[in-house]
Amino acid sequence: MTEYQEIEPMVDIPAESESAAAEAAEQEQPWLRLDRRMLLVHPVNEVVKLLPVLVVSFILGSQSGNHLWGVAVVTLLVIFGLLRWFTTTYRIGPVHVQLRTGVFQKKLLSVPRSRIRSVDVEAGVMHRLLGLSIVRIGTGQRAGKGHESNKFELNALSSALVPDLRAALLAGARSKPEKPGQSTSETPLPQEPSETEIGHWQPSWVRYAPFSFTGIFIIAAIVGIAFQYGVGSAIARSSAVSTSVDSLESLGVTVLVVVALVALLVLSSIFACVQYLIAFGNMTLTDNGRILHVSHGLLKTRQTTLDRARLRGTTLKEPLLLRLAGGARLDAIMTGVSAEKKESSLLLPQGPRAEAERVMATVIGDTRQASIPLGGHGSAARRRRYTRGLFAAGTALVALLVSLAFGVQIPVYAWVGVAVLAVGGTALAYDRAKGLGHAVLPGWLITRSGSLDRKRHSLEADGVIGWTVRETFFQRRAGVATVIAATPAGTGGYAVIDLPAQDSWSLIEAVTPGAGDVWADRR
Repeated sequence: MTEYQEIEPMVDIPAESESAAAEAAEQEQPWLRLDRRMLLVHPVNEVVKLLPVLVVSFILGSQSGNHLWGVAVVTLLVIFGLLRWFTTTYRIGPVHVQLRTGVFQKKLLSVPRSRIRSVDVEAGVMHRLLGLSIVRIGTGQRAGKGHESNKFELNALSSALVPDLRAALLAGARSKPEKPGQSTSETPLPQEPSETEIGHWQPSWVRYAPFSFTGIFIIAAIVGIAFQYGVGSAIARSSAVSTSVDSLESLGVTVLVVVALVALLVLSSIFACVQYLIAFGNMTLTDNGRILHVSHGLLKTRQTTLDRARLRGTTLKEPLLLRLAGGARLDAIMTGVSAEKKESSLLLPQGPRAEAERVMATVIGDTRQASIPLGGHGSAARRRRYTRGLFAAGTALVALLVSLAFGVQIPVYAWVGVAVLAVGGTALAYDRAKGLGHAVLPGWLITRSGSLDRKRHSLEADGVIGWTVRETFFQRRAGVATVIAATPAGTGGYAVIDLPAQDSWSLIEAVTPGAGDVWADRR
């Protein structure tokens, strides 16, 4: 019979080893169960996740007079949640960390301890009340499509176990030799260095929360759910809403639109501020020289470890609204952490731009990054920005002129619309042209682009594994090219857009000496 044990707070975790003796000893390691308090967490989580199904079952039960529908659904969800505790076990051996899960389909997930690069900790409201945490183990490798279920997650462990467990699982990375051929015996395990706080969230930063679309997305989700289950229709048909709309209509359509927009702006700002406080309250960023440790959240807390050995740079995000308010957000560019898959690489949330730049310089260890001026890409790149920005207005104007030539009466608001498109397109083109630029520092490539979603990437040259020079038909006509630095970190590629074509290979040579010579003669 398989032996199961419950891990105690001060239990010894075997040291990492890859020897044959360690492999044999690992098979004798007991399989451990998650904390018994998980029995209170998972049933509630299952009910919350399937709350819409539960609501429908209660509605069907009420209409049919059989209220056992709702009771049956709740009972099944609770049983499923309880079964997850009985069918989930894990084992921490000297060679692997293993997890066995599955109520209907059994699965064994095994992670070599030598590949562990991060141990992230999260705790929701119920977890915090019960003294539990969720531990996620990462290997720094990109999961392919359809591999979301292969994430190594221990939900839930006693919070008292987490610090020692994380230290033990991350200790192996510190003991590995940095140079090929160097034995581990020559590299003694160093003492964990003390942490230094390099970034701290301030309550005043909540003023930057409304300068995003978060509040509007929340309102849209609430309205969608409300109408999906009939609540929104009932509210819309209520006498209070009808009376209010009639009163506003009596004042005119313009007043009604203005009041609606103001109400939307106020509500979206409130929701954005609340979401911002809950997600990022009490945030701290610490650095011990080896690991960046990010901790944030009021109700649901999250602790993320970012291994400096996998750090390849930073991304300063400046969306238009946030930029107008003088704010920015800072993310890390990490090997094995995919920005496209929304994996966490956050260093600072929306806050003052000056603070984001200070933390950026501290993280990458280069104070020049924030102040260095970026070189422009010339008149051809600027002309392309204006061509694209005015394309919609130009197309609309041609359509109106053709219609006018055929005797069609054009209303005044159509000409006003074209003028608005032209002014908006010109402003957008100007901002995009102003934001386009790049710079090369010893060991670094800096590139910036965009207007509505402007981003400034600082990419370490050592993290570049390849180059692509792309020239579309229209780019060739304009004499420009887009140079893409390929990297296993972040988004996988960082582009210098619409650079003069003759400067492409010199840029590559400046960032990666010798790389430009390989292709320069083949143009």
